[in-house]
Amino acid sequence: MLTALGALGACTGSTPGFYPQSGPGQDGGVPTGEVVGTGAVRVALLLPKSAGANAGQIATVFRNASELALKDFPGADVQILVKDTSGTADGGRAAAQAAISEGAELILGPVFAPAVSGAGAAARTAGVPVIAFSSDASAASPGVYLLSFLPQEDVARIISYANSKGRSSYAALIPDNSYGAVAEAAFRQAVGRTGGRIVGIERYKVDPARGVDTADLKAKATALAGSARRADSIFIPDGGGVPAYAIGVLTAQGINRSAVKFLGSGQWDDPKVLSDRMVAGGWYPAPDKNGFKSFAPRYAAAYGAQPPRNATLAYDATVLAAGLVRSAGQRRFSTGVLTNRDGFLGIDGVFRFNRDGTNERGLAIYEATGSGSNVISPAPKTFQAVN
Repeated sequence: MLTALGALGACTGSTPGFYPQSGPGQDGGVPTGEVVGTGAVRVALLLPKSAGANAGQIATVFRNASELALKDFPGADVQILVKDTSGTADGGRAAAQAAISEGAELILGPVFAPAVSGAGAAARTAGVPVIAFSSDASAASPGVYLLSFLPQEDVARIISYANSKGRSSYAALIPDNSYGAVAEAAFRQAVGRTGGRIVGIERYKVDPARGVDTADLKAKATALAGSARRADSIFIPDGGGVPAYAIGVLTAQGINRSAVKFLGSGQWDDPKVLSDRMVAGGWYPAPDKNGFKSFAPRYAAAYGAQPPRNATLAYDATVLAAGLVRSAGQRRFSTGVLTNRDGFLGIDGVFRFNRDGTNERGLAIYEATGSGSNVISPAPKTFQAVN
């Protein structure tokens, strides 16, 4: 269980900055809608409660995780104002404006990038910081910080680790979509930083409605096999059934599994991927699992269902807010405090915010076994080694 000290190691940092004078403080009126907690400091939680598909379920899980965080944080002097964004830019803007008018000093959420954009615009005008949950790095900006797991961090960690093990020549099989574009850009940068070389990249089609085009995936994996014979590592960031299928095609084309290491992303941290023997021996980055193993049964006991993996985002954001209220006084949500380089410790390990709104996380490296995975490089406990 996180405690005030455990969740917020060195949270005030060495350059704490100043509390923004434009913030509304506690001058807002009586909150409307759902409120969680009874503390003096108001913090908004913006969720896609009325959005379509499974967004409503995400909203329920995140709301529950935030409530659990307050229960686990003794004496939290925080009051959470839960607002609906509908998952849209206009909804995010309206929800943020409503929360700010009611005295919110910090905004947690939204979940989806369009709503983050809308909420961020309203919050920036009012001088209120945002800690959002979108994994789209383009939603980040100064004052709008992303707590989510970003593809860029995944790629940097796995390529750095591969390089540390003597790997230097890479091929990649990447989805031809927005995620793939981000992953490819990060891949090129990471390989360049380590002095490696890229011998080939192929991009396979993904239909937004129907998913991966299997025929095209097979064709692109077959095409990659030629150049991949000159690589010692092949990067396949996609999850689901893609890694096993692609590795099967590549090995059928003569790629030597004993000479080539298959590298993945955090999307491999999925039972569907890890239970397939074809992926055994591959490496991928992910947070330390021990925190979630402790969190999940407590959530299930409180709410009668197992939480999804990303439920920890709302929990950690809420504990962060409560901890800063306790430890940083009137500077609690200032830029200097939120972006201190010592970072914070949450359920999923250490993290810190950059001033451009992106984040850095301490990730472990795992090796797939065909029936799960084993840690082969532990997640760092602090940022001292990478400062």
